[in-house]
Amino acid sequence: MPVKSYRELIVWQKAMDLAVEIYRLVKLLPKSEIYALSDQMRRVAVSIPSNIAEGQGRNSTKEYVKLLSIARGSQTELETQLEICLRLEYLSVSDAEVALGLCQEISKMLVTMMKKLTDKDKSL
Repeated sequence: MPVKSYRELIVWQKAMDLAVEIYRLVKLLPKSEIYALSDQMRRVAVSIPSNIAEGQGRNSTKEYVKLLSIARGSQTELETQLEICLRLEYLSVSDAEVALGLCQEISKMLVTMMKKLTDKDKSL
């Protein structure tokens, strides 16, 4: 049964959870990072579910895959920013654990979705 709304996509739901988690985490960062790392992390975290939703709302598989690819790029960017926070000791491993786990789950789901959509498009 086809998905009627992006809200039904588990990857979108997990990306929303990740965005909320990032908003929680950036509150732990030093005030000196409020316009730098914190701001960038919030923007990229919001872009992940936003691109998933936009892609699902498009009328073309090619556009959908492109937007899922952009979402994956944002996910890897966010994962890198979390690693920077760990290296700078702005966050502890236990602080970042949930977010990093969601990043890994989302990445796998996006790769799988892109492959299935691309394979389906080739068979048409």
